[in-house]
Parts: sequence; C-alpha cells; structure tokens
Amino acid sequence: MPLSDQQIAALNTPAVVVDLDIAKENISRFQDYADIHGMKVRPHIKTHKLPAVAEMQLAAGAVGITCQKVSEAEAMVAGSDAIKDVLITYNILGSTKLKQLRALAGKVRLSVVADSADVIQGLTRTFADSAATLNVLVECDTGANRCGVSTPEAAAELAAIIDQAPGLVFGGLMTYPAPSGEANVQNFMTDAKRMIEDKGIAVPVITSGGTPSMMHAAKAPVVTEYRPGTYVYNDRSLVSRGVCGWDECALNVVATVVSVPAENRAIIDAGSKALTSDLLGLTGYGHVLGREDITIDQLSEEHGRLVTEGAIGLKVGDKLRIVPNHACVVTNLVDSLTVISQGMSEPEVWPVAARGRIV
Repeated sequence: MPLSDQQIAALNTPAVVVDLDIAKENISRFQDYADIHGMKVRPHIKTHKLPAVAEMQLAAGAVGITCQKVSEAEAMVAGSDAIKDVLITYNILGSTKLKQLRALAGKVRLSVVADSADVIQGLTRTFADSAATLNVLVECDTGANRCGVSTPEAAAELAAIIDQAPGLVFGGLMTYPAPSGEANVQNFMTDAKRMIEDKGIAVPVITSGGTPSMMHAAKAPVVTEYRPGTYVYNDRSLVSRGVCGWDECALNVVATVVSVPAENRAIIDAGSKALTSDLLGLTGYGHVLGREDITIDQLSEEHGRLVTEGAIGLKVGDKLRIVPNHACVVTNLVDSLTVISQGMSEPEVWPVAARGRIV
C-alpha cells in the first residue's frame, strides 16, 4: 500500500517510511533461495532493529536472529516471545557486557563469537558456574580483513580451547566475508572443519553472511547458515551492485524542499542525521525516486543539497522520496518509523526498539 499524496503531505519530515509488503517479499526471496540449497537463515537485525520484523523473518523460516551488541539482543528478546535463538557476532569484553550476557543466556539459546584466547577467557570466567552454557563460535577472516583468525590452523587451536573451557560449548565457525568471497570461504572453512574434526570435535555450524553476495551463497556449500541483514529493506548501495531494483527498496526517507535558492539547486530538510553520511563508494548521499537527474551532493546535519545540470523544477514545500545509501544506519538515526502495508487502513508509527543502545 504505497502512501497516497495526501498521506505524504501529512508527514512530518524528515520521515523514515517502511513498506512492510516489500520487506516481506525481500524476506521470502532469500528464504526460498536458502531452502532450495539446504541452508539455514539467521538474519541480522541491525538493519531493522524491530522485534515485529524479526518475527516476520522467523515466520518465513529463519532459525534465529543475529545481533551485533548485547543491548540489541536484550531489546529484541524483550520485545518478542518468538525470539528464542540469538547469535551475537561480536567479541564481548568487559565486566558489564559479560554480566548482561550471562543474564541473557538464561532467557534464550545464546551464541557468541571469539577470535582470541583473551575473549574466551572472559567468557569462561563468566559462565564457568552458570546453569546456562554459552555456545562460542570461532570467528574467521576469509578475506574481509576485519575481525577473525587468519588461518584454519588458528581456528582449530581456538576451537580446542573453547571445547575445554568450563561453561562454554564449541558452536562452530563464523565469518563475514568480502563480497564475492565464496571461494575463499569454501577453502578456509573446509580446511578448518577438517582440522577441528581431526581433534575429535564436532563442527555443528558454519555461518557466513552479507547481503551483496547472498544469492551466490550456495557457491560455498560448506556453509550451513547465512546471515543477511540489509536484504530486508535494501538500499542504494545494493541497487548499485545489481542486487535489487528501486521497487525492492522497502525503506525510504521522505523529505521536504525548504529552499530553492537557484534554478539548479534545492535544499531539503534531511541531512546527515536522516540520510547518513555513508557513501559506500557512491557519488552523492541518496537517490531521489523519479529524478535520475538529481544528485544529493552535500549534507550538513539538518540540510541536504540537491543539484542538477538543468532546471531542478522543484518548489518550496515539495516532498521527495529518497532511497538512502545505507539503510542500516538510517534505522539507528530515528526513534520511530512510519510503517505501511496492505493490511493497515492507515500508516502506523513503530518505535525502533533496539536503536541507539550503547552496550
């Protein structure tokens, strides 16, 4: 149910609008792909931070959710009785976070990752006398050059340490690969799995992720589980990669033209606090739907500058729908979203349950 002109005119801008019908189609598209290839889906909630959308993903067939912070996981679990299995793909350090992690483990099946003995030591100290054991996966760097052990041998060494650590259970292997990095994932994980199994330790899960390459995930058949995030909404960066089209972008930012100071230039009320300053290799800070000729070439905190080579043809008060470069960041910039769907008689305002949390 797209917004009517009257509903768009009534929006207090800048407004972040999510079309749930498009989101559901995006969810089903990848779930169908994963089902065909015998792969489990564990979506990353950092893109939407909404328990209700996580429930949509679970209803479609997801086995659980992925979070990046303990506080995100807490908010998601508190907001939905359907969320019973959570993976936090982040090295958890510090007494406050570890205390929260232990409390959370008593509520859901909880897994985390580690890429060093230092992280494992903190986890085992926290869970050694806990009634709830903690699943720990070894994070592996398969080419993204971020976190993770750099060799299969190192992965096997950490797996053995986890396997012997009180309160912990070795849960498998995790990676966030570079786009189109399926071959590296297959080679690394195959070697690591063999080395770990040679130690007499089972490898129950091999989890990979990333929306840009999700429709090629089956090229690494060693992977048992996949963690797409941005796919639920999509954004300009994914359109630029050919992953989706504009009509598959569920999240838009609606902005108002507040000034037209020159024939080829206009100013909108959406700046870096609404569109994000992320470029992700692109030129400009979002795509104005229906206006391929316009570039959002500058952002201040509260203003965005629109330019074109000819006459811009806008007037003060016009409202524009913009697909942001990076949807995940936009979600975290606002307290609430305007949500639309065929099943709703009117748009609804949903609070973003897991946004802005520090821990």
